[in-house]
Amino acid sequence: MSKPTPAHPFLYLKPGKEKNLLRGHPWVFSGAIQRIEVDDEAPLPGDWVRVYTADECPIGWGHWGAGSIAVRIIAEGDLEHPPGKDWWTQKFAECLEVRKSMGLAPLQPSETDCYRLVHGEGDGLSGLVVDWYAGMAVVQTHTMGMHRAWPDILIGLREALGAPLDMVVNKSAPLLAKLPDAALPAEGFSDGVVWSADTEAAADTRMVTEHGIRYTVSPLTGQKTGFFLDQRDNRKLLAEMVGDRAVLNAFSYTGGFSMAALSGGSPHVVSLDASEPAVLAANEHAEINGYADRHEGVQGDVLTYIRNVELLPPVVILDPPAYAKSRSARHKAVQGYKRLNATAISKMPAGGVLWTFSCSQVLDAQLFEDTIVAAAVESGRKVRITRRLDQPSDHPTKAGHPEARYLKGLILYVA
Repeated sequence: MSKPTPAHPFLYLKPGKEKNLLRGHPWVFSGAIQRIEVDDEAPLPGDWVRVYTADECPIGWGHWGAGSIAVRIIAEGDLEHPPGKDWWTQKFAECLEVRKSMGLAPLQPSETDCYRLVHGEGDGLSGLVVDWYAGMAVVQTHTMGMHRAWPDILIGLREALGAPLDMVVNKSAPLLAKLPDAALPAEGFSDGVVWSADTEAAADTRMVTEHGIRYTVSPLTGQKTGFFLDQRDNRKLLAEMVGDRAVLNAFSYTGGFSMAALSGGSPHVVSLDASEPAVLAANEHAEINGYADRHEGVQGDVLTYIRNVELLPPVVILDPPAYAKSRSARHKAVQGYKRLNATAISKMPAGGVLWTFSCSQVLDAQLFEDTIVAAAVESGRKVRITRRLDQPSDHPTKAGHPEARYLKGLILYVA
């Protein structure tokens, strides 16, 4: 293949710096760059650049980031030109086939009609998330490169997903606002409906079903894309295991774990969250599913609530937001997880079961487990780890990129 047109810079790595990329890691760090060849101006954030080894073997095309992660590889191999609309269509069709291979049928009505269709690096699309909510595709672009690829992304989604797709929603503004290059033009797109089969349809809410439980999702005003899809398998497991035990679902958001516990037979579930809208949504979900008589929504601070209660119920779920979003905050996050879990363990009844999670990417699974062990020691209770939990199959981790395994969970038996 010939080298790219002068409009696209090409970047050469230092000798040996291609090894991680060839193993599947999608990031080129700034320290790995030997030189950049460009005929005009230096690349801007989001520009396509072609990456070569030191001896001029092509690795692929990526988005320039101008930070410590200088390039995110998007298209691997010896492509002559950067990805266009046909490439995106093929890539999204591949993502859909991968979900089908997992036993998911994202485009067909079933007991579960909400999934993650594109999971960033796990699907080879660093900086892009697409969630499917019963015909609605909610898209988040985490990088300027993906933001600038919006026209091709929109065409690709429509062509790959076909008739079952009735709406595409963009929810990227809060993410892009954090980027140093966010002042670049939005190229005609903003948060909200960017395409709809029904021109009068709104994206305020969408009714979805997960394992037969109904939820109202609010893509634009809710957390993430409207729902925490990454806990789907763990919610199902809770429903299978809870039996006739009462449950405290702390950091409950809109009550996903709560509804799962109620569907599994729990006689009483408390949804505890600092957000009043989240608690009201959990109450609404209990009403919708016929569980209102066994559900109690409580607004309040989780740590304060646990400290003030004399004894916790026999099943407790701790699923806090990320305590650390950077390595500099990791030590503080470890102390926060330790304090929270030690307090909860100390208040658990004998024979109680604690489900505890971390979604902090900078805490790997071993560090999280070590932190929970330290919390158990501090509490003075005897604790068994009965199961280790992970993110579901539609949140894959690409081989060679362990950083994508962000969700960790443990089930503890407290003696």
